[in-house]
Amino acid sequence: MITEKTIEIQGIEPVILFGPYDSLLKKIRNEFSDIQITARGTQIILRGKSDEVALLERIFSEMILLANKHGEVLDNDLNTLINLALSPAPGPRGAHHGDEDIIVTSSDYTVRAKTDGQRRMVAEARTNDIVFAIGPAGTGKTYTAVAIAVAAWKAKRVKRIVLARPAVEAGESLGFLPGDLAQKIDPYLRPLYDALQDMLTAEKLKLLTEQRVIEIVPLAYMRGRTMNSSFIILDEAQNASNKQMKMCLTRLGLNSKAIITGDVTQIDLPKDIDSGLTNSPAILNDIKGISFVYLDKSDVVRHKLVRDIINAYEIHEQK
Repeated sequence: MITEKTIEIQGIEPVILFGPYDSLLKKIRNEFSDIQITARGTQIILRGKSDEVALLERIFSEMILLANKHGEVLDNDLNTLINLALSPAPGPRGAHHGDEDIIVTSSDYTVRAKTDGQRRMVAEARTNDIVFAIGPAGTGKTYTAVAIAVAAWKAKRVKRIVLARPAVEAGESLGFLPGDLAQKIDPYLRPLYDALQDMLTAEKLKLLTEQRVIEIVPLAYMRGRTMNSSFIILDEAQNASNKQMKMCLTRLGLNSKAIITGDVTQIDLPKDIDSGLTNSPAILNDIKGISFVYLDKSDVVRHKLVRDIINAYEIHEQK
């Protein structure tokens, strides 16, 4: 069935949405050549098969959200949106769409589970107190975990959020970085701040951080503490040793939950130190209340090349 849909562009300049010299619009037209796309002033008119028009309408809607929030739409942003739109629909286990996929909502931003692996993370976090999310780069492990934690705090299921990372040097030396300790460890914790800034206003995040409702700390700073009514996220857990992993997991207090995320293919520990994440399934798999979710390249939501890069390295390692 042929249908026509008009999208109104409000509050942003069309050039932001279409890209320099219409570069983004040209990319969309190349990917969706069966749909007639007419850009006229502040209107985008789509004409084609109803299901394809609906899909493209969602892409433009996400682009408008990005433009309103960040003042720009990058080429990589569009690649990700197109890649997600053209990905095969997930199987029965992941067949949840629309409002059921929403993890957390703010005044101007909605975080949804976009892949089957992310949906499993959300589902397992509802029924287990500790969830391990293990998978390659770009699968949204950290972002999804932070969204789940923010949702739990907004629903008053926990009183605070504690986000931790091991400060393991990946080829760089902390000693040569400028500034005091807080400034030296900031690059390790920055991805957690970036995720939070998408879900909370800058003012709200600053206030909650000052009140220690939200803590973002190096893993070593958690030693000796008990976290009651808290949601703990240990990110980049492949760089935690067995002792550090045990220390982190045993911080869990009453009415608390934890999500442990990591990529076992990107371990930066010295060769004589075992990764606590790698050993966790064998040690903890039979404990009720602990769940393991494995994401793979089908869950990648970054640039479409990331999936191909992961696949190439897998082939190389098998050889």
